[in-house]
This record gives sequence, structure tokens and C-alpha cells, in this order.
Amino acid sequence: MNPSSPNSTPSPQTGEPLPGRYSHPLALYFAATRPAFLTVTLVACLIGLASAHAGGVSINALTATATVLFALVAHAGVNVINDYHDARNGADAANTARLFPFTGGSRFIQNGVLSAAQTGRFGYLLLASVVPAGLWLSWHSGPGLVAIGLAGLFFGWAYSAPPLALMSRGLGELAIAGGWLMVVIGTDYVQRGYFDSLPLLAGVSYALLVANLLFINQFPDRDGDALAGKRTLVVRLGTERAKWGYLIISLIAYAWLIGLAGEGHLPQKAGIAAFTLVLSLTAGRDLIEHAGDPQALRPAIKRTILAAHLHGLLLAVSLALFSGTSAS
Repeated sequence: MNPSSPNSTPSPQTGEPLPGRYSHPLALYFAATRPAFLTVTLVACLIGLASAHAGGVSINALTATATVLFALVAHAGVNVINDYHDARNGADAANTARLFPFTGGSRFIQNGVLSAAQTGRFGYLLLASVVPAGLWLSWHSGPGLVAIGLAGLFFGWAYSAPPLALMSRGLGELAIAGGWLMVVIGTDYVQRGYFDSLPLLAGVSYALLVANLLFINQFPDRDGDALAGKRTLVVRLGTERAKWGYLIISLIAYAWLIGLAGEGHLPQKAGIAAFTLVLSLTAGRDLIEHAGDPQALRPAIKRTILAAHLHGLLLAVSLALFSGTSAS
């Protein structure tokens, strides 16, 4: 494979956005947020709401709806600023092995649909819009939400933005896991009005599976990232060593869930979410076999997405319906 330099842009792939495709600016900017991938945040919010319900809290429909809405806006902002910074460092322009729409960014900048400046302004505007909503929610729930919200925004910003650019330091997985764990904890906090250990314990396995989605997406992007100096974990380790990381993250996630359910810190029926291990293991098997062949990884990426979503939904259902004990 001979990836292009960061100063050249590969030809658009089928399905990528092109100038003139969107008839209305609102449709264009909405598509630039990569809305199909915002569902991982929706599922995290459902886990948080289920956790609060499991603690005997009566869910407030207004604050729950506001929490979900602005968590989605925050995620959209993170997606857009990630595109902006990957355009500035040249990683997306150099990416010839991308698997659209899963890897290589939204391609709005590279294909001339939006400029880098427009993308950057839009992304930071989305993040800024979350601040007043967070303050309103903290007024209704408690000041602890400010700390949770700041931590979540920090993870989202520091993931790709300099000077930290955690993904380029091999710490992207930690940022992703931390960010989505904050979504679960924050959603629970809005309903409870205080901190509890249950959303933390319940959210870890889901957050790790979301981090695994980032991890497997780094394999098709590896050559472009390396050319741009973006030192992700896969770039640092190389494909032959890094490919085992997917299974390690998966096994930690499922061991955490099963261990907590077995000890009674989560409902025993939360163990049903561990059935998604089959999806994670088969995706990991395919990654081990095809780590050096990015074009063969599309089915594994799809199963990784399905595993995370289904795991989170089953976990939320078990918390909401079968929780007889809260975390101790």
C-alpha cells in the first residue's frame, strides 16, 4: 500500500459527501455531525437513566429529555472538531485506506463541502451551546453536574485538539472510555441530584466497548495517521502487536460486567449483556486475521458497533427492570 502524502487528497469514495449534494444548509450541517454515530451517546444516556431508576428515583421527563438532547449535541460537536483537527494535521487527507463511513472522518473538508474554518467554527459553536444547558440542568440537579460536564467536554476536546491531542499520544481509547462514562454518570446525576457508585460501575463495560470501536477503526486509518504524525495506539504498536488489544479490551469489559453481577453490585440479570461477547470475539478474530488488510475489516467494524449498542441496551433494560439492589 502506498498512502498519499498529507498534502494530497484521495478521490472520493462511493457515498461520501460532495458539493451540491445538500439542498439546504441545515441538512448540510446536520450531516456534518455524522448523526448515524450519535446513537452511542443515546445508549449511554439510557444506561444512566436506567441506573437512576434502579436507585428508586422517579425520572423527570423534562430534565431527562434535555440531558439526552444536549449530550447528543456535545457528541456532535466532538465529531466536528475531530474532523477539523484531522484536517489541520493532514491525517484525513492522507487516508487512502479508509472505510467510509466508518473511518477517515466525514470527508466534508476533504471533498470541498465545507472549509476547515467553517467546520472548526461549527464544532466549537456546538460545544459552546452545551454550556448554558449544562448550567440549567445543574441548577435543577446539583453543582456536581458542572464537574461531570467539564470532565466530559475536556475528554471530547482533548481527544483530538492540540496541545494535548490525546489520540495522537496513544491515549485516545482512555479519552473515549472516560468521555462516555461521564455521559452515563452525568445522566444519572441529573435525576438523582447526587453522586452514586451504580452508574460508574454499570457504565464501565459499555464505555470500554465504545473505546474498542475507536480502536478497531484505527487499523484502516493507520497509514494515513502515521504519515501525518498522528501516533495512535495502533501506529505506536504496529498492526501485529496492536491487533491483540481488541480482545484484551473486550475481555476486560465482559469480566467487569460478569464480576459485578456475580457479586451483586449489578442485577444478576445484567449478565445477559455479556451475550454480546460473541459479537466482540468474532470481530476480534477477524481483526487478528485481517489486521494488515483494512478493506477486509468492514464486517468486524459493523459487529463492533452492534456489540456496543446491544450490550448497552441490554444493560439498560436489566437495570430498569430487574434491579433489586443498588451498588454497594
